[in-house]
Amino acid sequence: MSGNEEENAKDRKACHDGAAGIDRGIDRLEERRSSKAGKRAAGELRGQRVRGGAEKVLARTTSGAIYAILVLVCIYLGPFATTLIVAAMAWLCCSEFFRMARMTGRMPNEIVGLTAAVIFPLAELFGGHEWVFLAVLLLLGSCAIWYVATPRATVSDVALSVFGPLYTSLMFSCIVLIRQCDPGYEGALLTVGVMGSVWLNDATAYFVGSRFGKHKLAPRISPHKSIEGFWGGLAGGLCVWIIVALLGVRGIELADAIPIGLLVGVSGVIGDLFESRIKRGVGVKDSGNLMPGHGGMLDRSDSMLFAGAVAALLLLAEGII
Repeated sequence: MSGNEEENAKDRKACHDGAAGIDRGIDRLEERRSSKAGKRAAGELRGQRVRGGAEKVLARTTSGAIYAILVLVCIYLGPFATTLIVAAMAWLCCSEFFRMARMTGRMPNEIVGLTAAVIFPLAELFGGHEWVFLAVLLLLGSCAIWYVATPRATVSDVALSVFGPLYTSLMFSCIVLIRQCDPGYEGALLTVGVMGSVWLNDATAYFVGSRFGKHKLAPRISPHKSIEGFWGGLAGGLCVWIIVALLGVRGIELADAIPIGLLVGVSGVIGDLFESRIKRGVGVKDSGNLMPGHGGMLDRSDSMLFAGAVAALLLLAEGII
């Protein structure tokens, strides 16, 4: 065999070996890819988890920021704008509550309930406690007349028709009560303090729980909530109340701000767990899909309903509003 033929043979052998090596590499890649097919389909690959987590945080942050900015602008504009935004949010919360009630086979009177959900904040703004009391009586009376006139209605339907607006709107109207204590700067700042403490409580609890959470707070109701997140959220919300006291808003002192902040924080967690219990009983993850990363308006406002009512009660008891 001549030198050229030997070189050609070596070249052919090298090409063959290279092709075989490439084939083996491709086979290994395919085997590795096939071995991960199950995890890929379930979204459990590390890259998928990182990307999914980043998308979730981005969606949650963006929708939360839009919601917060809209609410803050209305609070700044005054009691009337605050009442309008609260009435709108209360209507959405009540609508989502009724939707979940229907999923259990109940048939609440949505016309009466949703009308009351809008009336409660307006009654608080224009008429005060007397008009709110009258609105409650009208709600009860309307549901009683409907029950008597509708043979298919049950006591459970009536109870849900009344409870829905009381839970989602009457409690929400406490934000209106706080805002109208002073139509100017201090009323706005106090309202922002109350709502901001709940927002920061939720946000801090979420991030602390995600990073350090090891002990479940209420695993049967909300498996993702942790005791570490609870304490982190409580500390975050308390910081807002300390700032409110340091600014001297409505004469609030540090001795008042700390217990109020703690009670408001705990009540917000109770409100969150209460709504989680409703969703678990119905079998849904979210009350709606209005806010990406948060779910529905009731999901976003569940803590605020209880915390706002407790804050208003404590501020009234202390003579601050």
